[in-house]
Amino acid sequence: MWRLLEGPQTLGRGRWFWTGFVVCLGIAAGYPVFVDGYTVGNTVYFFDWVFMALGLCLIWGYGGALSFGQTAFFGLSGYGYGVLTTDFGAAHGFTLLALLLSVGLAAAFAALLGYFLFFGRISGVFLGIVTLSVTLVCERFMSQTAGPEWHVGAARLNGYNGMNAMPPLTLPWSGGDIVLFPDIGLYYLVLALLVLVYLALRMLVNSRFGNVLVAIRENPERAEMLGYDVRLYQLAAFVIGSALAGLSGALYTSWGQYITPSSMGLNAAALPIVWVAVGGRHDLTATLVGTLVVLAGFQALTIYGSQYALVVMGALLVATVLLAPRGLVAGPVEALLRRRRPGSAR
Repeated sequence: MWRLLEGPQTLGRGRWFWTGFVVCLGIAAGYPVFVDGYTVGNTVYFFDWVFMALGLCLIWGYGGALSFGQTAFFGLSGYGYGVLTTDFGAAHGFTLLALLLSVGLAAAFAALLGYFLFFGRISGVFLGIVTLSVTLVCERFMSQTAGPEWHVGAARLNGYNGMNAMPPLTLPWSGGDIVLFPDIGLYYLVLALLVLVYLALRMLVNSRFGNVLVAIRENPERAEMLGYDVRLYQLAAFVIGSALAGLSGALYTSWGQYITPSSMGLNAAALPIVWVAVGGRHDLTATLVGTLVVLAGFQALTIYGSQYALVVMGALLVATVLLAPRGLVAGPVEALLRRRRPGSAR
């Protein structure tokens, strides 16, 4: 297990890295004690998006398949959570089951779409075009569901206005369900999920599966000649990454108690690409750090200069591609490691 956590496909290993990891985790655990409730809830909002970024890192950074479909699975799972909890309520911790079912719905749709994409030999720029098209079709479809006929049970889809007032996450308890509003309880739940997903993905990409996936990214023809089913590995990565986007969508919907078609729009579809590229798409840690930093910057720009926020994000992406293609986080770290251990990028 330890070998998988420190394998060749991830940055960071040894005593100093894991000491830093524990220190950061300790700071995160104590963070709610020193800030107000609004800041805690806002941090949960940031955490919710990181799952989608980590999923895209797996699909694009490790698998070499650029997908603009993350927000489609985000929205599908968010609407799934909204419909299930509106129709069946939140009693006895049903919201946790609704969250799992919503993530499963996103994974099932990803498996269906991915089958036609990868077994149809669609790759490169065409994969990006098809996934973006699917995302925009989903957004357009949900935007026109405003009439009373558009409902699933008692849950109205409400068109462009989206769904709202669905219950937040609840935990079953003997003295009554514990409601996890965007406060300390939800913060610790999402933080624990984030740590588990991060460590699980490190183990996955350093396993045989991850090594083959990177080999496919570097040279799919050679990997296929060596006997690996390229399509199956790419499909598996696509489903896992899309399920993580679905987890982001369900957590986001439970956090804000709303979901709208704009979460699947063109602007929303492009933002995960920026997060992952800026941090460094070839490494999970760089993606995690980069996503949190860019999200905080984007929110500040949205508040204090909303008309420039997307322009700055676009300029940041162009600058990253031209000046630091390995990412603004991963690139300098890899350069430092090369100087310390010549011949090694990690």
